[in-house]
Amino acid sequence: MPQDKNRQFLDFEKPIKDLFEDIEKLRLTAEKSKVDLNDSIRKLQDQVIERRREITSHLTPWQKVQLSRHPDRPYTLKYIEKMCTNFVELHGDRNVKDDKAMVGGFASIDDQTVMIIGQQKGINTKMRQLRNFGMANPEGYRKALRLMKLAEKFDKPVITLIDTPGAYPGLEAEERGQGEAIARNIYEMTRLKVPVICVIIGEGASGGALGIGVGDKIFMLENTWYTVISPESCSSILWRSWDQKETAAEQLKLTADHMYKFGLIDEIVPEPLGGAHWDYNEAAALLKPRILGTINELKQLSPGERVKRRIEKFSKMGFWDEVPV
Repeated sequence: MPQDKNRQFLDFEKPIKDLFEDIEKLRLTAEKSKVDLNDSIRKLQDQVIERRREITSHLTPWQKVQLSRHPDRPYTLKYIEKMCTNFVELHGDRNVKDDKAMVGGFASIDDQTVMIIGQQKGINTKMRQLRNFGMANPEGYRKALRLMKLAEKFDKPVITLIDTPGAYPGLEAEERGQGEAIARNIYEMTRLKVPVICVIIGEGASGGALGIGVGDKIFMLENTWYTVISPESCSSILWRSWDQKETAAEQLKLTADHMYKFGLIDEIVPEPLGGAHWDYNEAAALLKPRILGTINELKQLSPGERVKRRIEKFSKMGFWDEVPV
């Protein structure tokens, strides 16, 4: 995780930023004057923890959207690093190219071998361009499907980590069949004979998320969002401006607690105090046992029963009212 002096702060995290600046000043003063200021520093560090608790307990939907995009937030490869061993990344869709926005391969979580797949955003400007900001092209979704079929062949569970602002909307992507690739993944994932667990670790936007988002169990981390359109895009359509993005976030009901109430996800996984960007090890430690426990639960079912329940699960999603004629 970032060193204290390299941390980045969102607008509503300013009280924490001020405390970090005070801590840094005390450290510099202690070094120059050779005076022991450890007690004062510890008090400020305790205040940081308290501020993190206060901020996390009163987040608006828009603030949760901002947290899900925090530049210090752990991405797919970081979770793989912290949760897994023996990760062997597999490349390419065997047709066009290797999409760097989608990563995946076999790995071990304790003594359980899994196929783990997810969208990967970059950690700096150069890597963001390489990873296309986590927006996969059709080849990325076809690579993901190839890996899922490989996992099925060797009877290994599939874990998907979802973190994307959406599938790449470029002209070339549409020409190569972006919509078909996502639709094919949705269809094939309902029929996979192995356990499939999907976890939204950041942004879960539109078909870009659904392309690797059909599973036996769907989890969302505490400060993530999942909906058909981003608040900014929703605002631009309804109000012809991004200025109403906070209102759009509220009306879209996109947070984990809303998704759980709607029955669209199975569980909310807690994050470290203040968000996953504060402690990568703890974020992975909170998620890992839920994945392992769920794999063990799903293994008790036959492949046919898993497929049947998966299809029933997604067929029942949504609700509506009928207006009498």
